[in-house]
Amino acid sequence: MLAYVLSAHAEVVIANRSIDREWLEQVLERPERVESDKVDPALKHAIGTISAHGGRVLRVVYKDAVDPRLIVTAYFDRTLRDKS
Repeated sequence: MLAYVLSAHAEVVIANRSIDREWLEQVLERPERVESDKVDPALKHAIGTISAHGGRVLRVVYKDAVDPRLIVTAYFDRTLRDKS
């Protein structure tokens, strides 16, 4: 398992959005793809389908240059639904 910590914002939104930590770890460890952030080059986006949540696509935004990784936010990306 990859080491990571959650930012204060990530802790709040993960709870509010009912995102299971197991899903976060799944996407971080085995992303279907990884994208660079369009605004902040220090951030990466790990993207993966969560079959246990109706096939919705989870996007995990994290800072990779720190150890452990810092998860900034996570959300189900509606723009990627049925496209992954």
